[in-house]
Order: sequence, then structure tokens, then C-alpha cells
Amino acid sequence: MPDTTLHRPAIPRSVWALGLVSLFTDIGSEMVHSLLPLLLVGSLGASGLVIGLIEGTAEALVLIVKVFSGYLSDAWGRRKPLVLLGYGLAALSKPLFPMAGSVSTIVAARLLDRFGKGIRGAPRDALIADVTPVAIRGSAFGLRQAMDTLGAVVGPLCAVALMTVLLGDIRAVLWFAVLPGLIAVALIVCAVREPESSARPARLPITREGLASLGKPYWMLVAVAALLALARFSEAFLILRGAQLGLADAHVPLVLVAMSVVYALSSWPSGSFSDRYGRRALFVVGVLVLVLADGVLALATGPVGVFAGAALWGLHLGMTQGVLSAMIVDASGAQRRGTAFGVYGLASGVGLLVASVVAGAVWDGWGGQSTFALGGVLAVLTLAAAMFWMPRNRNMP
Repeated sequence: MPDTTLHRPAIPRSVWALGLVSLFTDIGSEMVHSLLPLLLVGSLGASGLVIGLIEGTAEALVLIVKVFSGYLSDAWGRRKPLVLLGYGLAALSKPLFPMAGSVSTIVAARLLDRFGKGIRGAPRDALIADVTPVAIRGSAFGLRQAMDTLGAVVGPLCAVALMTVLLGDIRAVLWFAVLPGLIAVALIVCAVREPESSARPARLPITREGLASLGKPYWMLVAVAALLALARFSEAFLILRGAQLGLADAHVPLVLVAMSVVYALSSWPSGSFSDRYGRRALFVVGVLVLVLADGVLALATGPVGVFAGAALWGLHLGMTQGVLSAMIVDASGAQRRGTAFGVYGLASGVGLLVASVVAGAVWDGWGGQSTFALGGVLAVLTLAAAMFWMPRNRNMP
């Protein structure tokens, strides 16, 4: 039954602050992300498989590190210092990209950036859960995701504008990605507040009994999330598909803009919808949209098809990512939120690593059409798993 509550609590100020932090961080990160494949393929001569390995390893590192940072935030009883450390490392990595003279330097910079993301991710999401009333949990996660994704819109747009002004000088453009990260760090220091009630007794190390106590509904949800990660490889392949089908280098970042605009516009409404009407059905429809996105990208013959597929990809993300975070909180107790997000991240990280490496190999061997066709098949398997494994009730017990 829908939630008909008329007077809902306001979203806490710390959630808004963390949303702004995500926005500025993503502006810088997506300026880098939207141009990095071009730098790797063009100036540094990397192959599709190398890009898949870099992106898969980097994103897997994010999600594996979440296990330990999430658990540490539970055991320590503090979230904000880990959030600050993670965003600080991401800011420090940005100057390395324009200075890179080899693929190995890019790899080092990318891993440092993603290591920072891994440190901050689970404690940040647990902090949002700590300060947010249950009735607006989906809305809070949707808002943060929407602001994060707004940064993913602004970042590539800045990259396109700067590429035009600076006559395609990718390295010069990458220097401009440094400033937004510094602003994000300042916001954490000045505007994010951690509640006193978040303190917890230390419980080290992670035990089998502790993980088992998360419960069967949680583990079934993690299994579905891992399959979804396996079906959705790195967005670097959206950029490569655009370049393959005729987009100029200066315009390729617009593919991520199209994806991110839809992602940003759909995230907050999707979270709010899930608070009122349930999460499972919305998630299932979101995975179906991913199937459609893969089909469009596989069959595309020009830039219009790429942009349409990227928009569907963004809609899928908006309908699933914030909702997944809310479902993780629904399925786990307050004393294990950081650990729950961390383990969820580990499972997703393994899926994403395998997916990006396989996608890179398929790209090199059979081309972009086959890469997205394979993604569609895996998304169909995820859709089936979501329909049969996820609980049917509105919120997880």
C-alpha cells in the first residue's frame, strides 16, 4: 500500500551538505573521466582491453575498500573523519592526470582517486542513514545521488567548453579539475555534522557470525546487486561508442552529459517514489531500462542512437542506485550500517571488475556492438534474479 503520510520530515542539513560535496567532487572527477579515454587511446596508445582493465580495477578498488572503511566506521563510531580522508585523497589525485606522461602514471592517479572514493563511500552513506528519519530514507539517498549526478552533468559540459576554448588541449583542461575537489573538502570541514548518537562499541575483527547476522534478505539483495554490477560495465565504453560512431573528440563528453542529466533528474523522484510505494517494483523496472539501453547502444548506427542509449542508461541508474542504498539500510540494523554498505560494495566491485575486463576484451575482439549485446544478456539475467530473489514487501525487514 502507498504511504499516504501528509507531513513528512525535512531532509537534514548534513544530507544537503554531503550532496554539495558530491556535486563539486563529481564536477572535477567527470571532467577527468570524460576525457581520460581519449587521452589514453590518443596520446598514450592504450587499447580497449587496457582501458577496461584500468576502469575495472579502479572501480573494483572503490568497492572493495568500502568493506574496510564501512566496518571501521562502525567499530570506531565515527564517520566524518573517514569521509574527509576519502574526499581529500580524491582532491590530491587530480593534478597527477595532466602531468601524466605514461599509462602507469594514469593508473596510479586513477587508483589513488578511487581509493579515496572507497574510503568515503560506506561511511558517507551510513552517516546519511544516521541523520535521516526512516520515512524519508529513499528521498535522502535520492537527493544525494541527484546532486552527485548533477556534478556529472556540469563536469563534462565544462570539459566540452574548455576543450573548445583551449583548442583541444586535453592536459590543459584537466588542470581545471583540481579546484572543485578543494571546494568539496572545505564543505566537509565546515558544513557536515555528525550526530553524537552514532557512537558504537568496537567489534574487531569482522567475524563470520557478524556477517551472518545481517540476515538472508540482505544477502539476497547483495547477490542481485553483484549481478547488476556484472551487467553494467564502465561508462568509459559509452564514450568509446560515441567516438566510434562519429562524434568529434571535443563533443564526446556530451554522451556522459546526456546520461547524467537523466540520471540527476530521475534519482530524487525515484527515491521519493520508493518511500511511498515500494522499492522492489521500481528496481525491477530500472533493470528493464538497462536491457533497453544495451539494445539501443548495440544497434546504434550514429550519434543519435548513442545519445538515446546513454539517456536510457542514465534513467536506469536513477531508478536503481539510490533505491539500492535505501534497501541496504532497510535490510541492516543501525549497528551494522557501515559494514553492510561495505560488503555490498565488495560484491558489486567484483562484478564491476569482471564486467569491465570482459567488456574491454570483447570490444577489442568483436567491437562495440557485441560489447553492448553481451551487456544486454547479462541485464536480462539480473532482471530475472531481481524478480525471484527480492522480497515483495515495501521495505526490507
